[in-house]
Amino acid sequence: MHYWRAEILRLLLVLAATALIGWLVGNIPAALLVGVAAYLTINYLQLWRLRNWLKGNPSAIQTEPPESFGLWGEVFDGIYKLGRQEQKTRDYLESIIRKAQESSSALEIAVIMIDREGSLVWWNLAGSRLLGFEYPRDQGHPVTNLVRDPRFSQYFHDADYSESLKLPAPGDNSRTLEFEIALFGERERLMIVRDVTRLHRMELMREDFVGNVSHELGTPITVIKGYVENIMDNVRDLDEKWRKPLRQMLQQSTRMENIVRDLLMLTALETKEVKRQQKPFNIRQLIQEIQQDTEQVYQSRSHEFDFSCDPELEIVGDRAELYSALTNLAQNAAKYTPDRGAIRIEADYAGEGEVFEIRVIDNGIGVEPQHIPRLTERFYRVDVSRSSETGGTGLGLAIVKHILMRHDADLHISSESGNGSTFSCRFPAERIRGPGGPRQPAQAPFPDQPPQINVH
Repeated sequence: MHYWRAEILRLLLVLAATALIGWLVGNIPAALLVGVAAYLTINYLQLWRLRNWLKGNPSAIQTEPPESFGLWGEVFDGIYKLGRQEQKTRDYLESIIRKAQESSSALEIAVIMIDREGSLVWWNLAGSRLLGFEYPRDQGHPVTNLVRDPRFSQYFHDADYSESLKLPAPGDNSRTLEFEIALFGERERLMIVRDVTRLHRMELMREDFVGNVSHELGTPITVIKGYVENIMDNVRDLDEKWRKPLRQMLQQSTRMENIVRDLLMLTALETKEVKRQQKPFNIRQLIQEIQQDTEQVYQSRSHEFDFSCDPELEIVGDRAELYSALTNLAQNAAKYTPDRGAIRIEADYAGEGEVFEIRVIDNGIGVEPQHIPRLTERFYRVDVSRSSETGGTGLGLAIVKHILMRHDADLHISSESGNGSTFSCRFPAERIRGPGGPRQPAQAPFPDQPPQINVH
């Protein structure tokens, strides 16, 4: 601020001096005009010096500023200091970028930066190795012109990057690459590419192993079970000592048959792509069918079955898959609920209407909390002896989990030992057709249910 006061004082002194000279010569206006012109000329000269300095040195830091005084001296020094500060910041950022580029060059994964137009900006050494990009030939070219695969082009332009994309490597079909893209800035993209050849081959080997073993086991198990059933049809003609072993053989062969069936189904769920054109179907009709089928299978247990669902609601999905998942939950409830128990299936919106729940509720034996997070693991059993008695395979809830994942849903389990269980299938509300909106979920017929646990 003192520079401004000094500059104003300097101007006043110039005017006073020129006015005095004008008074002495008898022409004050002419003298003032000459004084103002001289003052403006000096300022114009300073502007000219500033222009030449900045024109020859845009960053204003390579050379010392021109010598000046007063307000103009402050301007020159201020620009010089700002330039120095900017250069320090630029050097610091450039060092960070350089270190990031050097460290990314040591990575096995490819890191590619793509601008808003879809053109290559920068990539690391792995990008050149995995995708064949070359500097400076490919810089500025559209990435879809360099990765020539219709699936990649569709994936890139659809801009739905919630899942990764696996494709053969360009020019080498023996290798498999996994593409992941993230948006940042103003529609710019960061693409990560990994070589997942080994993992992909192991996954194929695992799928082939499970599928082949299941098929190979299926035939002999069916033959053994068929012979045992034929023998059991004439059990009265057998000696008493053979009846128990035959019943155990039939029970175990049936259990093995169920395991093979469930393994094949799991393999199919993991390898089969989700159908893009899933169709809407009536939820109430599905639940009613599941209730009737479960009630028929467990008729001897004298359970009380009930269900509630708006008759106009529809869900978009694979009806056969959802029938399998919900039947699994309903039959589990019937299987692990003592005779004359109560089983209820409900379907309604939950919370503020952002999710839709299909709940299977029972008042059976329940599950202790420490077991709940592992219930959807393959072959996990809470009680091995109990599973052997009921004929469980340990794969049912794993199948349920995979089916729900294919429908953008997840499974929530609420249970307490001795107080029953609630298995809730939570679907996004976007999959529901018909009357909807925020609703309060129906009250469960069994009070004091413990908090739910989300099982992933």
